[in-house]
Amino acid sequence: MNVKSRHHLRSDEVDAIATALSDNLGVELDADTFEKVEFEDSDWDVVLVDGDPLVLYIDGEPFLTVEGANAHPPQKHVVTVDTGAISFVSDGADIMRPGITEADDDISSGDLVAINEESHGKFLAIGRAKTDGDDMVGDSGKVVESIHHVGDDLFEFSV
Repeated sequence: MNVKSRHHLRSDEVDAIATALSDNLGVELDADTFEKVEFEDSDWDVVLVDGDPLVLYIDGEPFLTVEGANAHPPQKHVVTVDTGAISFVSDGADIMRPGITEADDDISSGDLVAINEESHGKFLAIGRAKTDGDDMVGDSGKVVESIHHVGDDLFEFSV
């Protein structure tokens, strides 16, 4: 991933990120610098928080990257998968009902969610809910579309 541009965010942009992450995920980011990075060869818009790629814009909405979720674990909008789903989720597969052990009831269809694995509590992916949280656990069907996962280009990106 080649960096096209990099610039510090204005305070109102930082406030918008902080409010969105606090409201949607229950996460408070306390940092000195916020820099937006745009890439030549990717549609990702990433925010470096004190130099680390912790925030990602998805359809104009700020959300944590996988690295960000592991550094600042979300309290809301979390979907937990069992150990059998880990390899699939880590390869970028969408999340299916049989692999889900728990999902927050406050998730609505269309919300961005963080995918967590049950045994170690590590975050594996970021996705978009295709159904409400109280309808995610079950026997069949795709319920979260994967957007960003462990091992993809963004996860491997370093400054």
